[in-house]
Amino acid sequence: MLAHTGHMETVKFKLPKEVIARLEALAREEDVTIGQLLRLAVERDLRRRESFQPHPRIDQRLLTPIKVELEREFVAAKGWTDLKDRLAGRGYSLREAGGGLALHDLVSGRFLCRTSEIGFGYPTLIRQLGGPFPGHSHTWLLDRIRAVPVYVRR
Repeated sequence: MLAHTGHMETVKFKLPKEVIARLEALAREEDVTIGQLLRLAVERDLRRRESFQPHPRIDQRLLTPIKVELEREFVAAKGWTDLKDRLAGRGYSLREAGGGLALHDLVSGRFLCRTSEIGFGYPTLIRQLGGPFPGHSHTWLLDRIRAVPVYVRR
């Protein structure tokens, strides 16, 4: 149910009693209203979702030349700095993209593809290169890959 009140809308929805009790406790702790807590949580979630907008899937015919050109660089890399240097030497840069990594044109910054689309998913690279991509925000992947074997596709 939505009600219009000036520049804000009123939304009514149901929550379990336990959740309401937790929200009340948090609101008292932070000296804010439950409404303020919920607005901040929703805004934070929307920003997070917007920052992870997916890139379009790339046609395999366009990926093959990139894979052929860079496969040796990915396989030979001994660490993240080594991989970044190798890719830069070929005109590419590596950037965080959601829960993984993406290749971009070094000069223009244009998105080219996800590394997983050319056979080098982020969990594989973490294992191969001895740790996460420097500054990558998805640290939960480390725990996940420790439990599941990941193999480099060749």
